[in-house]
Amino acid sequence: MREIILPIDSTQTQQKLSQQLDLDFQGFEIKRLSITQQQPLTIENLPAFHVRGTYDLILKLPKRRLTQPKQPFDVYLQIQQEGKTWRSLIPKKGSKNTQSIWHSYLVE
Repeated sequence: MREIILPIDSTQTQQKLSQQLDLDFQGFEIKRLSITQQQPLTIENLPAFHVRGTYDLILKLPKRRLTQPKQPFDVYLQIQQEGKTWRSLIPKKGSKNTQSIWHSYLVE
């Protein structure tokens, strides 16, 4: 499951930092991954997991490395019915009185 989580979250972090700092990234490394919570659940009649934790992100810049320690991640993952693919689920913010609506993205 670690292979699934990290590309989702680290790509988002890299894009945010690149835009905010206007830096020329030449790649990144993930170190010290720690899963602090893994909760099984069912979303739309399929098994899913709510996974939380932290990792250290090392950004490779032209002349140095920038380390961002203990970056949090909080993801929902769902295995599809055939059991061959995973999807990242993002809850749509809505009214407290309605059932949750989920946006689903294929994890490649």
